[in-house]
Amino acid sequence: MSDSTAVLESAFSARDIPLDPNPTREAWADAPRVFARVDRAGQPIPGPATEIRSRWTREHLYLLYICPYTELNLKPDPQPIVETSGLWNWDVAEAFIGSDFEHIGRYKELQVSPQSEWVDLEIDRENPNVQQGARWNSGYQVKGRIDEEAHIWYGMMRIPFAAIDTRPPEKDQCAAPGLFREDEYRPPRMVSASCRTRPVPARRCDP
Repeated sequence: MSDSTAVLESAFSARDIPLDPNPTREAWADAPRVFARVDRAGQPIPGPATEIRSRWTREHLYLLYICPYTELNLKPDPQPIVETSGLWNWDVAEAFIGSDFEHIGRYKELQVSPQSEWVDLEIDRENPNVQQGARWNSGYQVKGRIDEEAHIWYGMMRIPFAAIDTRPPEKDQCAAPGLFREDEYRPPRMVSASCRTRPVPARRCDP
């Protein structure tokens, strides 16, 4: 079992990855991964774990969420073309990404829903009066997909590195993401991970 602190190694891809949350695609089949099996208090949650895989290119960080479910809590009348305020009140997968290890209260929050809805936020808990909040625009892209037969929903994020870090991406570069899944019918699942880029993909990463 993965505990609440893990290392998510993100494998390099020489070309952009299509915005298709399909874990059987070649780009995702061997991608490094971690599993969110615990709640915010670090207590195990029964049932299948949420899986998060990662790849990176010179321009983007990619995250793929694989989310088993019993029931879905979906927002009526989804509008994926525009940002959805309050999306966290429904089923979502989330990434909280910080690159300033001296100011961990400054980070970016990005979400994707099963219906391809999205919201991105700039958070500064040290100085909330100057944070941009929902006014910030990362330029990221998302795609959600629901497999009703398998009772799994998938969410994919394509995040520009320029939006989350002032440094250009390179191998062995670290960030501090918190990876969450909000689910109306079960406690929120999380894995608090450091994310390390690496030059070549691995066969498997299961902390």
